[in-house]
Amino acid sequence: MKLRNTAITRANSACLPMGDHLDFKYNSVNEGDERKGGHGIPKVSMVPLIFLIFYEVSGGPFGIEDSVKAAGPLLAIVGFLVFALIWSIPEALITAEMGTMFPENGGYVVWVSSALGPFWGFQQGWAKWLSGVIDNALYPVLFLDYVKSSVPALGGGFPRTLAVLILTVALTYMNYRGLTIVGWVAVFLGVFSLLPFFVMGVIAIPRIEPSRWLEMDLGSVNWGLYLNTLFWNLNYWDSISTLAGEVENPKRTLPRALSYALVLVVGGYLYPLITCTAAIPVVREQWSDGYFSDIARILGGIWLHSWIQGAAALSNMGNFLTEMSSDSYQLLGMAERGMLPEFFARRSRHGTPLIGILFSAFGVILLSWMSFQEIIAAENYLYCFGMILEFIAFIKLRMTHLNASRPYKIPLGTIGAVLMIIPPALLIVVVMALASFKVMAVSIMAMIVGFVLQPCLVYVEKKRWLRFSISGDLPDLPDSQEAAEDDTVPLAF
Repeated sequence: MKLRNTAITRANSACLPMGDHLDFKYNSVNEGDERKGGHGIPKVSMVPLIFLIFYEVSGGPFGIEDSVKAAGPLLAIVGFLVFALIWSIPEALITAEMGTMFPENGGYVVWVSSALGPFWGFQQGWAKWLSGVIDNALYPVLFLDYVKSSVPALGGGFPRTLAVLILTVALTYMNYRGLTIVGWVAVFLGVFSLLPFFVMGVIAIPRIEPSRWLEMDLGSVNWGLYLNTLFWNLNYWDSISTLAGEVENPKRTLPRALSYALVLVVGGYLYPLITCTAAIPVVREQWSDGYFSDIARILGGIWLHSWIQGAAALSNMGNFLTEMSSDSYQLLGMAERGMLPEFFARRSRHGTPLIGILFSAFGVILLSWMSFQEIIAAENYLYCFGMILEFIAFIKLRMTHLNASRPYKIPLGTIGAVLMIIPPALLIVVVMALASFKVMAVSIMAMIVGFVLQPCLVYVEKKRWLRFSISGDLPDLPDSQEAAEDDTVPLAF
């Protein structure tokens, strides 16, 4: 990897006129063999990419049962439809546009840095990485929750702690071996996890009573649980952007993979909800995590129950693998942009970011003591903070760099783009307002750590205690100060 001194590069970038920033030329994307990266490691193709996105966002309908418990069948079904429309589609579209504009492993960190400067880019990286690690701490715990019915010893105490450690180490090693391996494992796990729900839906058809879909009691809705469940199951579309530098022909592949994954995710939620809520009487109190396996026993017998339990357990492993890949490559991308010490950018002989993987694994082990609801609420809060920065960066780059190369562009002008993000922005405000005081306090403290950490790293670089550098394969980012002063670009639909 060719490297440039960060101080020299930033100084040169500040002197360039704004027009020089309008064409971001990526050597690894525009030149050479698309099927292999600069390290000779095969890149991720379309099918594995679809399932990497699938597991970044979903992993299957495991965990959506709480939406029925919180609000009943009608609001659960309508909620997943509406949330997909006002949240998932805009986030996926923004990821497609920005991910093809900046096809590198920094992903959303680079988007925010190019629009708002390196300080806010670092805050974006800190909040999203921490949110991802908190999210990943959940999956070994959920895996053991499914397995403990067969192995009661894993229900608590030292055996459970040891099992969490063994799982984390084993899955971390798989990440170390390569992203292409993770991608094809995700394909296998995805098919295995979705197939039993298709079978259960077919079995349920003769027993469907449509009137059950209309059951609703607004007075008993648990809005906090309802919104957090929908939000948790339909976010993280932007996480795939931190793997853009590892994707074969990302300017063409990424938008298509996002659209296919969107259909897979939303369909994977609605199909079992629609069939199962109408096939058996709905007792909302029973609809908690893992209830689909109980429905499978009622409809198909013990074989279908065991299949769904096995699929649920393995799906959590798929979630873990893809989330760790995203988190670790994000750290690599930040190091390639000079935001983290150079050693984060070093790759193993398999082309993987070894230091980033180890940091992410350590974070998972450190946070595995948190409860399920605390994990969801804390990661949602930090994720919302990062999404606010993404929306600002998206709109600002639309206004200040209207003519920049965008291989995929959302077919809306600046005003249309602003209108598109208003509903998800309002949703962010609601989700953050519903957080408990404990979650809010912990999340704000975590963000304050980021505010302090970035200037500390700048000081470390200035004192040359650690080496920072920018990859020579990456173009300079636009200077945020000059972009802020350019207000001559007209708005357009």
